[in-house]
Amino acid sequence: MIPYWRLSGYYFFYFAFVGAFSPYFALYLQSVGSSAAQIAVLMSLMSMMRMVAPTLWGWLADRLGVRTPIVRLSGLLSLVGFSGFLVMDDYAGMFVSMAVLSFFWSAALPLVETLTFAHLEGQASRYGNIRAWGSVGFILAVLGLGYLLDDLPVRMLLWIIVGVLAGILSCALVIPEALRPRSVSPPVALMQILRRGEVRSLLLACFFMSAAHGALYVFYSLHLVDHGYSKAVVGWMWTLGVLAEIAVFMYMPQLLKAFSLRTLLVWSFVAAVVRFAAIGWGGDALILLVLAQLLHGATFGACHAAAVAAVNRWFGTQHQARGQALYGSISFGAGGMLGGLISGYTWEGIGAAWTFTLGSVFAFLGLLVMLRGWPRGIDEGSGPA
Repeated sequence: MIPYWRLSGYYFFYFAFVGAFSPYFALYLQSVGSSAAQIAVLMSLMSMMRMVAPTLWGWLADRLGVRTPIVRLSGLLSLVGFSGFLVMDDYAGMFVSMAVLSFFWSAALPLVETLTFAHLEGQASRYGNIRAWGSVGFILAVLGLGYLLDDLPVRMLLWIIVGVLAGILSCALVIPEALRPRSVSPPVALMQILRRGEVRSLLLACFFMSAAHGALYVFYSLHLVDHGYSKAVVGWMWTLGVLAEIAVFMYMPQLLKAFSLRTLLVWSFVAAVVRFAAIGWGGDALILLVLAQLLHGATFGACHAAAVAAVNRWFGTQHQARGQALYGSISFGAGGMLGGLISGYTWEGIGAAWTFTLGSVFAFLGLLVMLRGWPRGIDEGSGPA
């Protein structure tokens, strides 16, 4: 039996946290007097820890042969780390709280992805249906907070996030362990997998894709507010992007039958080049911003689902946790940190339009890596094996 609702519940609360944190926490940091550079550093700590923590915890999970104890510990200590914001608003104190939160929160998702695919053995195309509940959680959080924060003090955000983190912990406590599927092929050394050109190209391209999203995750809400949009509109704009993401996740089985993983990835990078330029230069044109947000279905939804499926295919059962952890560390970790930090220093220096244009440049670099490093016809299989 697939523990559908327990896995879906975890994704729901995990991405509800993202919906509460990514769009609005920069507004809280601004409200307590943090500068743009300080905001970028604090928000980028999440990406920085994703460079280290998933690989460490993935290695430990592969060595121990279990994942749920680590997921549960991650939920508990994430809540403990974030609680520091309730009692400190100086930069040093917030830095420590963010570091603890980020180190443990970032440990969990690659392990839950591994658990999900293990529970779905033989039915991996159902991943999108389970993962879509994360998008639902994100929408409810980002949209609800958009309205609430127009009327409530922004500090209320802290207590709402505490509640969401408690939900993550509750779901982590009931997710069952999954038996490791029996390998149908001889064991392959991890370095042998990483020497494959298409594997290296995917990881590097996803690094650039996450870097392209750096300014979006740190400054998009401030960008909209600076152009005169209300926090409710901010919430709706984030919601539009995630609705597009949900549509992609729900139709992923059909997309994987119609297109190869490589094709889906290539077009997601093309969409990202267009999207971030439109956000940067179209701040006063609401219709352009709406169209750009709908492209989130490609730049995140299709890209992430195809990348996770490729990692699941290539790394096999022996290295699955480390494979997903490497993907998360290199893309969301290193790439997200680079994009977030650069945007923090360019935002006040060259302005919002050119900062988002840098995102388009990062996406274009990722596109070149995909086209040159993963030639057409090489292991393009549709969906995970």
